Amino acid sequence: MPRAQETAVYTHGHHESVLRSHTWRTAANSAAYLLGSLKPHMRILDIGCGPGTITADLAELVPEGHVTGVDHAPGVLEQARATAAARGLDNTDFAVADVHALDFPDDTFCVVHAHQVLQHVGDPVQALREMRRVTRPGGYIAVRDADYAAMTWYPALPGLDAWLDLYQRVARANGGEPEAGRRLRAWALAAGLRDVTATSGTWTFATSEERAWWSGLWADRTLASAYAERATGGGHATAEQLRAVSEAWREWGNREDGWFAVLHGEILCRKEA
Repeated sequence: MPRAQETAVYTHGHHESVLRSHTWRTAANSAAYLLGSLKPHMRILDIGCGPGTITADLAELVPEGHVTGVDHAPGVLEQARATAAARGLDNTDFAVADVHALDFPDDTFCVVHAHQVLQHVGDPVQALREMRRVTRPGGYIAVRDADYAAMTWYPALPGLDAWLDLYQRVARANGGEPEAGRRLRAWALAAGLRDVTATSGTWTFATSEERAWWSGLWADRTLASAYAERATGGGHATAEQLRAVSEAWREWGNREDGWFAVLHGEILCRKEA
């Protein structure tokens, strides 16, 4: 039987339309719940770092410390290294890693952070156990994940209902959980964490520029990314159905009254001293 970590596939892949979203992410818009707990000397592990924009922000916030960014995909780490180098950061390093079996000793990091990771893994409870293991006593495990079923928008376009249904089916077929946001606290408790603060945060897209950007990346992702290949290859949608979903995103983006909100669950867990 395959190990749990082998049963999940990263749904989105790293097409340009995906990285367009990932490189927009900052510590301010994606990890605000954590920032008040950071100290200049801290050593941080950033799991699922992708192109490294959040990693670089965290490194600037711990100038006397160090940030290690890890990702399951080796290719994207070159972009992460370039991001850190362009910002003149000398307190970062990057490596390939599997969150289910981290190659670090016990009690290594002051903070272990993961943004939009647990929704894509085969065993999120085991992932949290590993995150806890490599966190120092008194340190923090910080996790944030979207909750697709809680996403909401206006106006109510049938094509976007079709998008949400399709995405959920593809993600679950890949071994992930698209409603991860609401499950984070339960997963943390199952992993043995007890000092758990659960919060939520949102991204909102409403201005013409925000609508154009959000709708454009999803319209492109629906047709050209690994997600599109998995949707058709897995028998979840035809090419014609994907084109209809992509067009629905364009239609929404062109609506002056368009509004879209992405709900995220967040947990900040203190490891017992």
